[in-house]
Amino acid sequence: MSDSTENAVIAASQQFYRAFMTLDIHKMDAAWGKGDVTCVHPGWEACVGWPNVRDSWVLIFNHTQEMRIVVQVLDITARDNWAWMLCLETIHTLDGDQWVEGKVLATNIFERQGMEWKIIHHHGSPVLSRPDAS
Repeated sequence: MSDSTENAVIAASQQFYRAFMTLDIHKMDAAWGKGDVTCVHPGWEACVGWPNVRDSWVLIFNHTQEMRIVVQVLDITARDNWAWMLCLETIHTLDGDQWVEGKVLATNIFERQGMEWKIIHHHGSPVLSRPDAS
């Protein structure tokens, strides 16, 4: 994969996570590709098609006070007009007056549409923490 392709995919990923973290549906609209898209949030059934995917983000955004996300990229692969990224999301959400942390292993698939890379699939799986050994 060329450096320019990798940088473009990383920029598309940053656009997606910026929309996610700022709870901004208009930014989320801009991050997603046109056409066939899918999304699986941790513990949810699959959302298929843009109207359903968008509705899922609206639901999340409407029920979240504030969110902070740290993304650790584990792997990026690109082939022609497709790229996928495996990453670990550490998500902090404000619940009342307390911050709650969760970890999600995510696979994001991107498609080059015209001159831009757009996310077309997001799949998040919860990472369960082990109880402290005592």
